[in-house]
Amino acid sequence: MKNLQREDIQIISRHSNVTEQGIERALKENVYNDKETWQKFFRLFLITLGIGFTTAGIIFFFAYNWADLNKFVKLGLIEVLIVATTIMVLLPKIKSGTKNIILTGSSFLVGALFAVFGQIYQTGADAYDFFLAWTLFITLWVIVSNFAPLWLLYIVLINTTFFLYTEQVAKDLPEILVITSLFLFNTAILIASVLLDHYKKIENIPKWFTYILALGSVTFATMGIVFGILDDNPPLFPLLISAVILVFALGIWHGIRSKNTFYLSIIPLSLIIIITTLLFKISDEMIMFLIVGIFIIVSVTLVIMSLLKLQKKWTNEK
Repeated sequence: MKNLQREDIQIISRHSNVTEQGIERALKENVYNDKETWQKFFRLFLITLGIGFTTAGIIFFFAYNWADLNKFVKLGLIEVLIVATTIMVLLPKIKSGTKNIILTGSSFLVGALFAVFGQIYQTGADAYDFFLAWTLFITLWVIVSNFAPLWLLYIVLINTTFFLYTEQVAKDLPEILVITSLFLFNTAILIASVLLDHYKKIENIPKWFTYILALGSVTFATMGIVFGILDDNPPLFPLLISAVILVFALGIWHGIRSKNTFYLSIIPLSLIIIITTLLFKISDEMIMFLIVGIFIIVSVTLVIMSLLKLQKKWTNEK
């Protein structure tokens, strides 16, 4: 039997006469990380920590010595660092994982460069210009590296740019349209990443990446529905409701099919928040607080019991 999980070995130990030494050997071969894995983990962890501290140190260095530095020194130092880190990425002896981490650090330096440029010359540009330029100038690195943390930074920058654009330029856009657009955008990326992972078009999409995308999508869905309820059914609200119902149904289906309790946790939590808002919309009298309190306790308890029941059922099916 290949790809034994910890739960499989526990079931085997309970329902067979395999010796303790055999179970221990199976755990070492299939579950426990070996010396090489730990070395790889600590190498990547320390490199990530080092680059993160270096980038933060550079930013704090500029912040602390801002008044004493010449503007050419300010810009030149960051540009030299960006060029140096980019050249390091091109060196063939450096492993791909290390290259991706260095490239992520360089991407943050690009943001620092634009921030310094904007502060020196006081261009008067809107904040969204800064994030738009940052997003555009790291696009190629994101595509080439195909590194999950860098993709996450890229998606956050796109969301931030769009949100600030609607706040500073397209001020007439309805808020419900902005939230709906962010919800649809993040949901589209989430669905694409799940499909690419399922059909193995892209290898090694981390679980945490799809979980963060799912959390962002559900957050925007919840914000949009709550806003629509409190704003007395604004235009486009029916469209958002239809999209949220469809996406939530897909999420529940995917959670059950893949036996993943994460999706089955965040979607009910969102529904509880939405129903709570609806109850307060109906009435904000004292009795409603009691009803909402009871509703939250009962609903959360039911969700937890259902998840435990599903988890036990899936474990026994293995």
